[in-house]
Amino acid sequence: MFERVQKPFLTVDTGEAYQPIRLTYDLLNSNQFIQALEQLQCIERNATPHSWNWYWRAECDDVHFESIQFFEKKDRLIRLGTFILSDGKVYLNLTSFKRACLATSFFRRYLNENIICIHVADFINKVFAEDERVPSGLSELFKEDELNTILNQRIEDYADVQARCEEAETAEDAARCIAEYTETESKKRLPYAERYLFDAHQKTDLDVAYLSFYIYLRGRELVAIKRWFGETSYSLSDVANDCMGQALNEVSLDSIK
Repeated sequence: MFERVQKPFLTVDTGEAYQPIRLTYDLLNSNQFIQALEQLQCIERNATPHSWNWYWRAECDDVHFESIQFFEKKDRLIRLGTFILSDGKVYLNLTSFKRACLATSFFRRYLNENIICIHVADFINKVFAEDERVPSGLSELFKEDELNTILNQRIEDYADVQARCEEAETAEDAARCIAEYTETESKKRLPYAERYLFDAHQKTDLDVAYLSFYIYLRGRELVAIKRWFGETSYSLSDVANDCMGQALNEVSLDSIK
């Protein structure tokens, strides 16, 4: 365990942990999608048909990454992700959670909901060793049946809690039901691969949807990193407690009087 703790995990060239993630969009207008995409200077068509690379330049030159490595490597072009159009869907393959979060809001500005609509994100709940074999393609990582089984179970569990809250005799009983559900979910061991469902098809503010997506991924990223460094029992419950403790420490007593 000591050797593992001392061994760094694999990072991408903008400094984040390497965690493969794939965004899937519903394609509503193929011609408009290609036209809008290829108008962007940060996009470059691949030799492979129906494939485009997204680079850190031009329209997204001011996208912010915390890593100092960026300044050391600014003289070379950095690919942030790859678009693939296949079977009436648009897939955006990325190598970190941060890139996925940036992509959702960035491409919303240039590819409106009449062209494509974000649907799901599939991702891996682990970090990799620097010398570990990493997948050459995301298709070998993400199994549709397994991802849907996990997602559907989570939806069913939530619906069950919602029904019990509606049947609760008092507001206190409903609150207790929600608290128990949250506590149970936060302590569960995360699956290797997981699917996040966007509610962009509903009348939910997309800014709220993207913030929820960021919070969802950030918690899982922290769990993966903490476990890498030896805290094998670390869970989403611990993330919530740590973040709350940090927030309280940053707030002075005078500011809450």
